[in-house]
Amino acid sequence: MCIAVPVRIERIENDGINALVDYGGLKKKVSIILVKDRVKVNDYIIVHAGAAIEKIDQDEARERLALFKQLLEEK
Repeated sequence: MCIAVPVRIERIENDGINALVDYGGLKKKVSIILVKDRVKVNDYIIVHAGAAIEKIDQDEARERLALFKQLLEEK
């Protein structure tokens, strides 16, 4: 099972189809080809299986991240 996770864009690569994102301290390159015309550095995106599938606002990202944190703490 895969979970779509909100992440922050740290850098958009020169190719314009990949970005470096921050998974809570873990840096990872993901494809932004599905949303590339709408994203910029410091935007939050939802990533699923290594690809950005949606741009979300900062408030929504924080809310989702808090929920993930709460779920992990309950285990």
